[in-house]
Amino acid sequence: MTILQIRVKPNAQRVALEQQGDGSWHARLKSLPIEGRANAELVALVARHFAVPEARVTIRGGASGRTKWVHIDDR
Repeated sequence: MTILQIRVKPNAQRVALEQQGDGSWHARLKSLPIEGRANAELVALVARHFAVPEARVTIRGGASGRTKWVHIDDR
């Protein structure tokens, strides 16, 4: 299992998932943080980036904040 701490910026101009020089991750999302839309977009973005099904990506912490703990089940 891979665990990532991702800092999220909703309502961005472009969608991107980038690893910073210090090893941290930043995600830019077009969705607003309303009714879980940004979280759903983040799960889809992480799944695409790591080439795993969306069902294997879960937000385990920080669902209502900007810093999120995302688990990737890479069995």
